[in-house]
Amino acid sequence: MLLDYVNKTMEKAVYEKLEDGTYSGEIPICPGTVAFGANPTECQENLLSALEDWLLNGIRHGDELPLLTGQSQGQNDR
Repeated sequence: MLLDYVNKTMEKAVYEKLEDGTYSGEIPICPGTVAFGANPTECQENLLSALEDWLLNGIRHGDELPLLTGQSQGQNDR
């Protein structure tokens, strides 16, 4: 279930090519999840790592995680 959440959240990522030719990525529904990379793949890998850290920190502190389309509150309670 957590893997499904991570995959669906990564689908919400927004990437941008920067002026120096590197890439940035962020997940707007998860404030603070920002990453950079020399190419799109590296940026995506770094963003996945940032998301995992963001989720673990949120769970550790009891924060409510953003609901994704098609989820009900009960699904987060499992």
